[in-house]
Amino acid sequence: MERAIRIAEAYSQEGKQKVLTDGPLIHNSQMMERLESERIHEVGDYTSEAKLDLSAEEKENSVLVVRAHGISPERRKYLKSLGMEFKDATCPDVGIIAGRIKAGARKGKNTVIFGDPKHPEVIGLLGYAGGRGHVVQSEEDIARLPELEGGVAMVSQSTMFVHEFERLSGILRERYPEAEIYDTICGATKERQTDLRKLVQEGAEAIVVIGGHHSANTRKLAKLAEDHDRPTYHIETADQIDEEEMRRYAVVGVTAGASTPDFIIDSVEKRLAAIEPMAMTE
Repeated sequence: MERAIRIAEAYSQEGKQKVLTDGPLIHNSQMMERLESERIHEVGDYTSEAKLDLSAEEKENSVLVVRAHGISPERRKYLKSLGMEFKDATCPDVGIIAGRIKAGARKGKNTVIFGDPKHPEVIGLLGYAGGRGHVVQSEEDIARLPELEGGVAMVSQSTMFVHEFERLSGILRERYPEAEIYDTICGATKERQTDLRKLVQEGAEAIVVIGGHHSANTRKLAKLAEDHDRPTYHIETADQIDEEEMRRYAVVGVTAGASTPDFIIDSVEKRLAAIEPMAMTE
């Protein structure tokens, strides 16, 4: 996510061109608002599927940047056909998944993707499967898969739960014993899930999760905290902190999604640090 922002900002800081992103560069509205002030503008739609309505002048004086979530080969071909300067800011982890799916498709293999079928990353990845891609989120989804011939490989959207991927890949292998399983959940996502568990183990009475409500990995963190029976507060900014609510807790754990910028995390931590728990004031 940070890489995509650096790429867009590098063009913007040159001051020669307007920077356009095909859909939201990352899933954090506050960061997108800040980028707007730096002449970096979102065009298109959430899933990067709509045609772009750009004037000849906009095309000539702008650079088009691909979002961190990646796009399908068909979308890439379309964007390049616009005749604009083109820069790919796809997250390298997503690029690796796409490459693995593409390699399997060339061999006639079917790819099962563990992920959200409506998420732009998954929509883009399906484009590399050559019509042999299937998206699953549950055991029931696996049961509904057609009979797959030619070999099966399973990958994951980069921001999913590790334990769910392990469980569902085991179920898939029961049906397709020769299935190739590739854990493609990104390292940052795994690290955040591990850190959240540590917060719980170390005595956090409640968890504040910072990040966009459109962010898949942030929503996953919030769900993971709830699964550990901790009061969970998913917020986007420090202004959304309920100070009276937070006074109920002596220890509050804080975590953030991969797309949450440091300036928002810092502001939330400062606001929470200034709140005195009830036990200390009564």
